[in-house]
Amino acid sequence: MFADRAKIFIKSGKGGDGHVSFRRELFVAAGGPDGGDGGRGGDIVFVVDTGLNTLTDFRHVTKYVAESGEEGGKRNCHGKDGEDLIIKVPEGTVIKEAESGKVIADMSGDNKREVILKGGRGGKGNRHYATATMQVPKYAQPGQPAKELWVNLELKVIADVGLVGFPNVGKSTFLSRVTNAKPKIANYHFTTLNPNLGVVDFKEGKGFVIADIPGLIEGASEGIGLGHEFLRHIERTKVLIHIVDAASTEGRDAVDDINKINDELRAYDERLMELPQVIAANKIDAIYDEEDSTIQRIKDEFEPQGIKVFPISAVSGKGLQELLYYVREMLESVDQAPVIFEKEYFTEVLDDPNEPYSVYVEDGIFYVEGPRIERMLGYTNLDSEKGFDFFQKFMKTNGILDELEALGVQDGDTVRVYGFDFDYYK
Repeated sequence: MFADRAKIFIKSGKGGDGHVSFRRELFVAAGGPDGGDGGRGGDIVFVVDTGLNTLTDFRHVTKYVAESGEEGGKRNCHGKDGEDLIIKVPEGTVIKEAESGKVIADMSGDNKREVILKGGRGGKGNRHYATATMQVPKYAQPGQPAKELWVNLELKVIADVGLVGFPNVGKSTFLSRVTNAKPKIANYHFTTLNPNLGVVDFKEGKGFVIADIPGLIEGASEGIGLGHEFLRHIERTKVLIHIVDAASTEGRDAVDDINKINDELRAYDERLMELPQVIAANKIDAIYDEEDSTIQRIKDEFEPQGIKVFPISAVSGKGLQELLYYVREMLESVDQAPVIFEKEYFTEVLDDPNEPYSVYVEDGIFYVEGPRIERMLGYTNLDSEKGFDFFQKFMKTNGILDELEALGVQDGDTVRVYGFDFDYYK
């Protein structure tokens, strides 16, 4: 079975503790502190491996822990840094925080390597704490704790064009005919258990990638059948080819089929209905009744909606060239930028949850300051709706809003956070 989802536990390495020791040398009456620093904990790093195309490996191994840093030693010896743990994933893998479902990283486009969890800093040895009044410090800093997280991995294939339609309408045959793909083809439902990818080549170049999205049936968006397992793979496509059985070889109505599949796409994600769509009325070689009006009914129903209809035969190849050139023109008219899912969950917030911050009022302006808050602003895009929503939740969950209210903040008051001014409203 094709694996395009997995849940795993990841944990960075703990920082090594600083060491407490003192020089002990012959003829030296009182040696000073010489405790070394602890080593840095290893990071959890995700890297794209182009040789992978499923998440199968994560079904067998679900726990990934980076190496911790070693403790510092005497004679100012620095502890060894922990090794980073490299986790290889297929291109197109989206990493989400398991509980909230928010996107941590999308391993697509230019994002080939990303540090998801930073290892803990090593603690300072006692040599750092010697002062004129404390010449024999018996304290060393402990290493920073490790960070841990349950994450969901979702593979969303990267293709320009998605093939949609009921099972057994000829999607696999179409894909094998127009691309270099070799999907399994048989005359029964759910033959295709994984999204097949193929490349359409033209003599003059400018080809494109097609993905066959399998298992769509009525109710797929609600988890019925296999369709729900694969609907996520349409999310990156820019154009949809809707294949329908124009010969009604299984007794279904072609117009009704198209409407039902579009309803499933809409129920899964409204944005999918914004994608340009073209209808391939397949199996015209199986239409023997000269008075059959199915093709014309499809055109009358959907072409007024701006959806072009192409009668084709995936078996004989009739009509395929016209369809493919039309799809290429459609692709040239849409945004060519790759579909990348925006970061919603920021693992940097896991740093030092008890790090202090200050909230105070001066000249009628309420100030919020602290290194953790400053870091949060550094990786949050306040111009985006999701970024601003994250900022507000950060202020609430960390008790900052409670402290502002305790200081008497009122609706319309100005709250200043490192150069950003906000109007407060409860």
